[in-house]
Amino acid sequence: MTVKIGINGYGTIGKRIASAIMKVSGLELVGVVKRSPDYGALQAHKQGLALYAPDEESAKKFEKAGLPVKGTLKELLGEVDLIVDSTPGGVGAKYKPLYEEHGVKAIYQGGEKADVAEVSFSSLCNYEEAIGRNSVRVVSCNTTGLLRVICTLNKVFGVEKVRATIIRRAADPKEVKRGPVNSIVLNPPKLPSHHAIDVKSVLPWLDIWTSAVVVPTTLMHVHNLIVYLKRDASREDVIEALKQAPRIMLVSSEASGIKSTAQLVEAAREVRPRYDIPELVIFEDSIHIEGRELVFFQAVHQESIVVPENIDAIKAMMSLERDPVKAIQDTDSLLGVSKSLW
Repeated sequence: MTVKIGINGYGTIGKRIASAIMKVSGLELVGVVKRSPDYGALQAHKQGLALYAPDEESAKKFEKAGLPVKGTLKELLGEVDLIVDSTPGGVGAKYKPLYEEHGVKAIYQGGEKADVAEVSFSSLCNYEEAIGRNSVRVVSCNTTGLLRVICTLNKVFGVEKVRATIIRRAADPKEVKRGPVNSIVLNPPKLPSHHAIDVKSVLPWLDIWTSAVVVPTTLMHVHNLIVYLKRDASREDVIEALKQAPRIMLVSSEASGIKSTAQLVEAAREVRPRYDIPELVIFEDSIHIEGRELVFFQAVHQESIVVPENIDAIKAMMSLERDPVKAIQDTDSLLGVSKSLW
């Protein structure tokens, strides 16, 4: 069985999902939708990807630029089984009626509200809930990072409650119209931040509060977590549980010299395409526990962390793999997800 897939939105996330899809046996990337004939569209064309425009007006812009398009989004929807929507936040919901009209399954990203889809999804937490679904929302980069570690700890120790502070990057590296340039911005001033609400869209039972600030960096997000476990555990117990979990990478500053997101990215540049770090990075030296109160720092590469979850969502929705362990292992093997950057 070959599953035919289209991608609506070929930006930071869309292009990475496209690269991942082309590595998975049984998945065929039919085409990608770009709004403008920019350098991203030129690169997609050079790679041999079929380009589609969102509408006739946009198609004319491509023609004027001398860049051929195969058709419009509506025509792409007539050729695929599933569409991955990676348009800017809030845009996917506007396309939802069109996807439903064409009877196409749809994956949305975390920039959409939870009610856009039947299920909010995180592979390590609720893979089974996405099996056979018509619409799934892969939660945001920060929420993916939070859920990976919370569900890992809950499986081994049980989690009673979580308190987290999220230090957010201001923009992706390519973005030139976003800040702040010289400030730390409360995001938002009123608590909790939306991240707690998003986590509860997957784990409604969890007692969680989050706060967030935006700082002048483009590389990664950093979280400071306080996790209250349901039973006592040692630091060694926690480290071993994290080492055994998929999609979590422990980095020791004592062993590697890495104490910052800049150093993480520099290490990734040497060994990873686009310097992607789809793993959740936990700074091992920061792990501290007293009784049931666990504290640590973790880092999230916002450009790539949700890519494995998008591939898993496709597998679940199309019933290509019903076992979450096998699905995750296979995805990680294909995408080169590992435990180390060296």
